[in-house]
Amino acid sequence: MLLSPDAKPSLEEEDQLFRLLRQLDVAPEASQRATASALGISLGRLNALLRRAVEAGLVKISERDGPDKRQRFAYAITTRGAAEKNRLTDQFLTRKLTEYDALHAELTGTSSGLVPLKHRTTIVQSNLAPIPELYVSYESAQKLKVEAADLTSWDMTPRQICDLELLMNGGFNPLKGFLSEADYDSVIENMRLADGSLWPMPVTLDVSEDFADKIELGQDIALRDQEGVILGTMTVTDRWTPNKAREAEKVFGADDDAHPAVNYLHNTAGAVYLGGPVTGIQQPVHYDFRARRDTPNELRAYFRKLGWRKVVAFQTRNPLHRAHQELTFRAAKEAQANLLIHPVVGMTKPGDVDHFTRVRCYEAVLDKYPASTTTMSLLNLAMRMAGPREAVWHGLIRKNHGCTHFIVGRDHAGPGKNSAGEDFYGPYDAQDLFREHQAEIGIEMVDFKHMVYVQERAQYEPMDEIADKDNVTILNISGTELRRRLAEGLEIPEWFSFPEVVTELRKTRPPRSQQGFTVFFTGFSGSGKSTIANALMVKLMEMGGRPVTLLDGDIVRKNLSSELGFSKEHRDLNIRRIGYVASEITKNGGIAICAPIAPYATTRRAVREDIEAFGAFVEVHVATSIEECERRDRKGLYKLAREGKIEEFTGISDPYDVPETPELSVETENVEVDNCAHQVILKLEQMGLIAG
Repeated sequence: MLLSPDAKPSLEEEDQLFRLLRQLDVAPEASQRATASALGISLGRLNALLRRAVEAGLVKISERDGPDKRQRFAYAITTRGAAEKNRLTDQFLTRKLTEYDALHAELTGTSSGLVPLKHRTTIVQSNLAPIPELYVSYESAQKLKVEAADLTSWDMTPRQICDLELLMNGGFNPLKGFLSEADYDSVIENMRLADGSLWPMPVTLDVSEDFADKIELGQDIALRDQEGVILGTMTVTDRWTPNKAREAEKVFGADDDAHPAVNYLHNTAGAVYLGGPVTGIQQPVHYDFRARRDTPNELRAYFRKLGWRKVVAFQTRNPLHRAHQELTFRAAKEAQANLLIHPVVGMTKPGDVDHFTRVRCYEAVLDKYPASTTTMSLLNLAMRMAGPREAVWHGLIRKNHGCTHFIVGRDHAGPGKNSAGEDFYGPYDAQDLFREHQAEIGIEMVDFKHMVYVQERAQYEPMDEIADKDNVTILNISGTELRRRLAEGLEIPEWFSFPEVVTELRKTRPPRSQQGFTVFFTGFSGSGKSTIANALMVKLMEMGGRPVTLLDGDIVRKNLSSELGFSKEHRDLNIRRIGYVASEITKNGGIAICAPIAPYATTRRAVREDIEAFGAFVEVHVATSIEECERRDRKGLYKLAREGKIEEFTGISDPYDVPETPELSVETENVEVDNCAHQVILKLEQMGLIAG
């Protein structure tokens, strides 16, 4: 920030600006005389500095209330000033560390090892030393809250809130905010920031085009959570429309919507990216497991207090079973380190066990570990399931949290199968990429061992270390098999999991015949969806056992979406509303029957993901041809659409995405309604959702 109007500022000017901003941050109520004394400059020089800082928008001046008439004005750093203070702090420390290194070399003949090659944030720090955060002091935060209330606001999505929290608390160090366009391009192409620092994952603020059009470069915006609480501010330095197909190819390896992050990128994320430095005002509020949530500096202080010099982190998004316990025991022993169980509780893969259940499972088995060697902390990270790149990202995050070793699993952070039915990443791609960058990350990898149970020896052993494979009985239960046993209420053997974990899982995932579920009919107007849905509702109510709710397209339009039209945006919103209501019914153990047209595959997929967090989603394609629907046309809608009197009519002037893999496809031509409904009943029996 230039203090001289037409020239690059001198080091002395930048140092004085840094000291001024720092002093106003730590002592905002001090008098001018006290501030000048603290800075070691005259009152005249202080006034000149303040005047230029105010003109640059770094400091705000206001009338001071109170009895001291001599002290008429109050000064406080602005949002932009706080961001500039963070930048100058980096610059100041870099220079001072260089000076220290030169002195160290002069006195000892050796380097101190503290000076970075390119940038201060690449310094290999002790895992116990504090790292930079982006929060201002409490006093400055109170002033910034008042100032930020008048700023243009962006209401952040859950993923953006996760990102912001780790930006502010140092978990994403060396980032000082959401990526600029230059940093974004460099990360996409080279897994590095523009300054050369290793960083594999784009962390951007995606917004709508309408919001982006309101923003000028250099403008400050307030970042709010979903309840409207201001968490921080951001100075917008960059605004651009990304090539999302390129981002998908480079970061996730394929532009394939079967990848959950690619689907999010194309169908949920905003069209425009904003970048710029962030100033932290307050942490997001978490009401759950508060004692288990630690910032990087809180964990570092904990390790420092206990004297833990080596810490191995275990990344997990699934419940812990006996194989995981044996794996972590071995990893800690191999590294001669203490163990941090560090599960992700932000956003994981759709369909994963909810974090409330998972944390209860972790707590149930935590006492199986020696208390003096193991601890657990929760990480509010929004995973991208990016495989190899994500493994490197996880390593950098764990380094920031004070860890020295990190367990990298087989197919680490893999999202499963692509559209061709093949794994997105090779089983050891993540380990290979991590190993390649291990020294630069500053954290040592511990290879994940595939642990299996050897029945004759009654113990878990690494599969590749069993010499007598042909002479022993090797047992293992896959994740798919575990889910099947839970769904069908079958026994889960004690050699596989702890009884306490199974108990917690059964509370959340009872047998399928006791769970709520959603039957989602989709098809053209006039295909027979509503008629079959009504017949199905009656049959299910006749069986009894669970409440049944019908969410018919016309009924929802009348009672829930009466203000909506038939544009794509409004159709999507209508289906998302239906999906939300159905997910609440499913979550609470009921049966939801939905019968909208739901023409767009991406919207149906989003609804499926929402509902499958709580129970089964059964998509039924009522596959009546458009010709038959038009022949029936009891409402005369097709005739009006052909005449151009109804715009955007599905099948005539608007597309319909035929479901590729529905749970059931029903033909209605020359078939009785009762028979169609019975086909659905048989499918529900086959899936175990109702008793046969």
